[in-house]
Amino acid sequence: MTHLTMGGPFTTVPTIISHRGFGKGVVQGLQENTLPAFLEALRCGVSWIEVDVRRSADDQLFVLHHPSIEDGSFVADVPAAKLRSLGVLALDDLLVEVPDGIGVVFDVKTSLEDALRAPERTTIGLLLPVLQREQERRPILVTSFDPAVLVLVGEWAPGIARGLLSWLAFPLRKAIPAAAHLGLDVVSVHWKSFAANTTDPAPHHRETSYSTEVAHRAGLQVVAWSPALELGTKLLAAGVDALIVDDVPGALAITAPGPPAQRRGPS
Repeated sequence: MTHLTMGGPFTTVPTIISHRGFGKGVVQGLQENTLPAFLEALRCGVSWIEVDVRRSADDQLFVLHHPSIEDGSFVADVPAAKLRSLGVLALDDLLVEVPDGIGVVFDVKTSLEDALRAPERTTIGLLLPVLQREQERRPILVTSFDPAVLVLVGEWAPGIARGLLSWLAFPLRKAIPAAAHLGLDVVSVHWKSFAANTTDPAPHHRETSYSTEVAHRAGLQVVAWSPALELGTKLLAAGVDALIVDDVPGALAITAPGPPAQRRGPS
């Protein structure tokens, strides 16, 4: 099922990307965004991992999906030493354990307080030196729900691949043109984005294969996040380039190399 593609950060598609380590929440006893979870995904054979990035009160970077921790404190208000004492994974502690050549999707989680900071002191500003260092070791992709993050990366580090994250069920017909005209490399969308929208239903809905073809023609690779395996298989057959998954072993199994597939890529 594996075949080559042209353009974009994913040089072989389909690509499986582990979500929050070994999956959202607790999967096989492994808590999301912990070092053991990431190491288990790597042991299973993923070539890409997705890493949530947040900033502490004293400008250190940590791996955490939500903006707050269990005691109700917000990460942006908590010093790094306390976060470490609570077991929150520091970004540098993770990256030193990730072998060279393994791709990393840096999912930049901006904080509300970033609105009050100069760009160089926002989450992406603090991440920039890490990106510059890591691009010497591995393929990387920066994604965010915040288009301003991606604009800043384009200005500060134009060689780094960028991808627009769109919100849950956000329609493909909106996400693909936005990513294309922002000059991005990837559009990364929730699995419900491939279905007819139920919030603002329209009489007709484009097929996934048509939408992904338009994305490829616009120079974009398409990522779907958090689909179940059955849907993920259908999305790959319709042209989706990569899946961010919670079932790492299952996803790797459905994309295991088989008979040579037709070369495909953005045209």
